Amino acid sequence: MTRPDTLLFALQRSDAARPRITCYDDTDGPTKGERIELSARVLSNWVAKAANALQEDYDVEPGSRVLLALPPHWRTAYWALATWAVGGCVVLDAAEEADVCISDDPAVLDDFVRRSGAGAAAVLVTLAALARRADGSVSDGVMDEAAQLATYADQFEPWAEADDEDPALVVDGESVSYGALVEWAGSDQAAPVDANARAHISTYDTALFLKVLLSTWAGDGSVVLSRGEPGAEALAGRLATEGVTHTL
Repeated sequence: MTRPDTLLFALQRSDAARPRITCYDDTDGPTKGERIELSARVLSNWVAKAANALQEDYDVEPGSRVLLALPPHWRTAYWALATWAVGGCVVLDAAEEADVCISDDPAVLDDFVRRSGAGAAAVLVTLAALARRADGSVSDGVMDEAAQLATYADQFEPWAEADDEDPALVVDGESVSYGALVEWAGSDQAAPVDANARAHISTYDTALFLKVLLSTWAGDGSVVLSRGEPGAEALAGRLATEGVTHTL
């Protein structure tokens, strides 16, 4: 049985240097035109730093709930994996109760802090690849990920591990356990992802993005994400350049 907290280890054993997620940004804004590619080895460093932050600063453990209020993005991938590394549960609905909120939107974080009270755990993510601090002001008590995440160790050891029955994801009111999450991710794909696929997806749906990541990585594949609207000609060239074998 494959679990979300073991996927990254499997990818590293298979081929640590192979690209596992490639992100093209076609959205309007400061990240437009970015192309970021992460191997399993590099991804594991980001996951370790984020997991150490969750574990050391926010005491996230099995049973803790982490609101991931982020769009489909390579940073979303490592925060989800970090949550699973510490045994926590990823929550995608902002209306749900959570112990920590991670978002690129300061307004979402401020609302979370107002609802949760003083001392609420919140992380502001800056999506730009080379960001070294948030663009604007950061509210008191909110972690500026761009400025602070690099200070955490790039090796991680969990203090506790989730059981198979523990919740790993809550989306649309549905809770999915650690033992069932990877199977669930691939269960409703209209066109199942083949083993070793280079799968392309363009979506604004974070739940769908995580499903594709999990199901593709479970088959030792890799994902190409297009954010925004690249245009038909640009997209066709991208699919060819990246050697995409599966589109969603």
